[in-house]
Amino acid sequence: MALETRLTRRLGLAAPIISAPMAFAAGGRLAAAVSAAGGLGLIGGGYGDEVWLRQQFDKVPRRTVGCGFITWSLRKQPHLLDLTLEYEPRAICLSFGNPEPFASRIKSTRALLICQVQTRRDAEQAIECHADIIVAQGAEAGGHGEARATITLVPEIADLIAAKAPETLLCAAGGIADGRGLAAALMLGADGVLVGSRLWASTEAEVGPRMHAAALSSNGDDTIRSRLMDLARRLEWPERYTARVLKNRFIERWQGREEELLSVAETEAVKYREAWAKDDPEGSNTFVGEAVGMIDKILPVSEIISDMVDEAVACLAAGAHMAQDTASIEP
Repeated sequence: MALETRLTRRLGLAAPIISAPMAFAAGGRLAAAVSAAGGLGLIGGGYGDEVWLRQQFDKVPRRTVGCGFITWSLRKQPHLLDLTLEYEPRAICLSFGNPEPFASRIKSTRALLICQVQTRRDAEQAIECHADIIVAQGAEAGGHGEARATITLVPEIADLIAAKAPETLLCAAGGIADGRGLAAALMLGADGVLVGSRLWASTEAEVGPRMHAAALSSNGDDTIRSRLMDLARRLEWPERYTARVLKNRFIERWQGREEELLSVAETEAVKYREAWAKDDPEGSNTFVGEAVGMIDKILPVSEIISDMVDEAVACLAAGAHMAQDTASIEP
């Protein structure tokens, strides 16, 4: 089924879905599959590995996918933006930091500027930078984010955009893993959605079988927001951001012992990275959101996107029918 929104019309998409630029998981194969299925795929530039970035872009035709960066990390390696722009990405997504230092460079090319935000102030900053698309990310999301809930953040930013930058597109993120979430996002005022966890749980994602298995056996109650994994990896994340991951032995061991973890971080960083390389969901972390409770299969991207769109169309049609029935009832 087709689902047309401002996002699909503006970008020429068949589905109002953008894939989250998940560090390590969102490689060229995943991004290409999302774009081929009618959405917009984003490669996860993450913390900035030049060799890896080149490898991923070499897997996809030019102008078919975009790329996302962790903004505070990109400031340490700004040349990576120019490297990426050489591949003619459809969009550059900046998350977790002020986009202003990079906005004009991106806007000077054919690439769209996407800014992922977690607060109203972030959204105002993105508008000042003339973002083409703003992604309002709620705390339900997997990986890094803040405290606002998707269901309140999205309409607040939708109102802000309508008042200050009506041409700017809005996508919702956080807890959206099926057609019900897509339909709800559109009803909240979004033009589309940015999807992470559901596409993380795909055959094209760069995710090991043990991490996938851990997610399939979990539900939303099994997730937690924490800084422990960043302390253990010695990553300089700003304190305002925490990450949602599955609870596990690593979390149980260090929860409430952050200062102690910091004191042995040099040793623990080696252990953590070894566990990650071994696809160990207990010694490292499975980065998924609360939507994990709605995921019971690892599926191809094409099937995930098709199912989401079909279900969203059915939900919106049922809602319109219900509204008509309600309106016809005599007072």
